[in-house]
Amino acid sequence: MASHRALLSAMLLTYLFVSFTEAREFLVGSKTNAWKIPSSEAESLNKWAEASRFQIGDSLVWNYDPSKDSVLQVSEKDFESCSTSSPIAVYKDGSTKVKLDRSGAFYFISGAEGHCEKGQKLVTVVLSVRRQFSYVSPAPSPVDFEGPAVAPTSGGASLRGGLMVVFGFLVGLVFF
Repeated sequence: MASHRALLSAMLLTYLFVSFTEAREFLVGSKTNAWKIPSSEAESLNKWAEASRFQIGDSLVWNYDPSKDSVLQVSEKDFESCSTSSPIAVYKDGSTKVKLDRSGAFYFISGAEGHCEKGQKLVTVVLSVRRQFSYVSPAPSPVDFEGPAVAPTSGGASLRGGLMVVFGFLVGLVFF
């Protein structure tokens, strides 16, 4: 019984270690100087954010000319109305880094007059811990595919889970 408890403890410590070391930095828009008025809907930063998966502990990084622009973190209401009157936080340094410290939505707008109204704004959604470590996805319907079956590939999440089990087992062997 003690060895099971030790193994579970080792696995928990491994899980915590892996969880805390996974934080990533995302350059907003995936390129320098992406914080600007989009020229089209396809260039919208929200399209970029929708294709990204943000987790608690990740950070967003903006690069922009601080003499011409800023980043405001705002409420959902202020995001929708492009109101700059009561921001949650104001960033004016030209190289802004914001840590995503909770699950849910984060709203950002440009502090330059008229830019938000022209589409210079960003909403990101940070996955909850439960969703973040979900390994099973529903199988697609057989009618979705017309070709031969494709062999499954391993994802980073399942690899991480496998590494955690192996590391936990090794820690259990060393300490107990």
